[in-house]
Amino acid sequence: MLSNPNIDLVSRFLRLPLEQRQQFYQRLQSRGMSFAQLPIASVREDGQKLPLSYAQERQWFLWQLDPDSDAYHVPGALRLSGQLDKAALQRSFDTLVARHESLRTRLHLDAEERVQEVLAHAVIEIAESAVDETQLKSRVEAEIARPFDLQQDPLLRVSLLAVSAEEHVLVLVQHHIVSDGWSMGVMVQELMQLYAAYSQGQDCALAPLPIQYADYALWQRSWMEAGEKARQLVYWRELLSGAQPVLELPFDQPRPAQQSFRGARQDIALEPALVTGLKTLAQREGVTMFMLLLASFQAFLYRYSGQQDIRVGVPIANRNRVETESLIGFFVNTQVLKADLDGQMSFAQLLQHTKRRALEAQAHQDLPFEQLVEALQPERSLSHNPLFQVMFNHQASTQAAAHPLPGLRVANLEWDTHSAQFDLSLDTQESGDAIWASLTYATDLFSAGTVARMAEHWLSLLRAAVANTALPLQDLATLNADEREQILSQWNATERDYPQGQWVHQLFEAQALAQPDAPVLRFNELSLSYSELNRRANRLAHRLIQAGVGPDVLVGLAVERSIEMVVGLLAVLKAGGAYVPLDP
Repeated sequence: MLSNPNIDLVSRFLRLPLEQRQQFYQRLQSRGMSFAQLPIASVREDGQKLPLSYAQERQWFLWQLDPDSDAYHVPGALRLSGQLDKAALQRSFDTLVARHESLRTRLHLDAEERVQEVLAHAVIEIAESAVDETQLKSRVEAEIARPFDLQQDPLLRVSLLAVSAEEHVLVLVQHHIVSDGWSMGVMVQELMQLYAAYSQGQDCALAPLPIQYADYALWQRSWMEAGEKARQLVYWRELLSGAQPVLELPFDQPRPAQQSFRGARQDIALEPALVTGLKTLAQREGVTMFMLLLASFQAFLYRYSGQQDIRVGVPIANRNRVETESLIGFFVNTQVLKADLDGQMSFAQLLQHTKRRALEAQAHQDLPFEQLVEALQPERSLSHNPLFQVMFNHQASTQAAAHPLPGLRVANLEWDTHSAQFDLSLDTQESGDAIWASLTYATDLFSAGTVARMAEHWLSLLRAAVANTALPLQDLATLNADEREQILSQWNATERDYPQGQWVHQLFEAQALAQPDAPVLRFNELSLSYSELNRRANRLAHRLIQAGVGPDVLVGLAVERSIEMVVGLLAVLKAGGAYVPLDP
């Protein structure tokens, strides 16, 4: 239990001017104490302008760039089977809105300053509509994709889709600026508790919340400005300063000038034998499953890109304080985990390298990602994210389970992903003896077929690493048996019957006689048939013979890639000479 003296101490700190806060921070540091060990206190006054958190500021910026994008929506969908008490459901949401300030917060500009305003009262209306079962999935996806206006709309949207009198789907959509994945879990859990009580005519007393999200935002800024930002930046600057490489994977299409955030998802099944092998490997090497799967992703990206400096974004819940565990708000932070790879490094060595970097990052996890970007000042581009372009997220939890409710069966409803915040994201979930995975990808860059092959290659790499961690990264197999057969055998089966005693230009002339009008050569907008190419080469060959070209005569050819280059090659051969390619 936190003591009142600590609360009073933090309250006084938060009210100090910046210079005195910095002095207070230095005294704590000199005594070996950390401000992170002290509680978060609420020191807000009526009518006070409430700043956005650092993460909220970046979300505001991203929303202004593309207000119609759903890339930063936080959705959830529950299938409710049975007799639904709609009055109890509405009352449950009313209680949630009254309990969590973030659900009744409005964002706006005040004299060019971005602020959040907590409304005294707000009502979230449940939008009801009927839907046919065959259209259910598309309707859920449409509800999720509908854009928010951060300055006008409630930042929680609730829809109730009626499939039948006893079959409903509840769709919850929040904007990331007031929520995150953990928050959605908090909301669903509390919603179930409230509905279970209200539908039985009972009251429900949830544990009081010690603070609200706006208190956290004020506390975070005060702590960071006092000196914690500078302290943690020392580590991150040393690790990430200098050139900021952009990870260039083998895309199917060129990177567009501006991200559209359109995306899709490829699910990946890990067979039980592989999961068992991964668990055994993690235990033997003294690493967590998170570290093991991250290392495999880093090795996969190295093999695909050939780049040695691999930087992967990793989200952390940022809920390591008891006061924030039950809040709805945007707490999640993103860290950049850097791996320095080379082909000779063994997978076992990579595991220890990744473990060390992960533990170091954990010791410096409080620095907001937005402050890191501001400090490093990477070259900004609308075509890709700063500091990293791929994400890895691992969750060790139970598989989404049904929620027991009076008169209702509740299950999570799956839907297709149509947005992607990054070029490529690997999400893994561990539950008991199973591991699930998926690749979310930008459809502007990758085709579905390419990502399906990527998934198979990652699985092949995992199997190879489990089989032998001493193998160098460059020797870890990524191709499956069919692909190896195709590349080594089928594509190399190039033997063809070849008539002896004929030269290349004679074989071409025979083809020109057989198919004179067939297209043979195309460059930009111009194309030639066999007969046209043959006539051009003949004319030039006569000129070359007149100039003395014949057997044992070398002819220099300094021409850019073009139709004329091919005409010249054939003409030299027809004249009896040999061509020597020269850089033009």
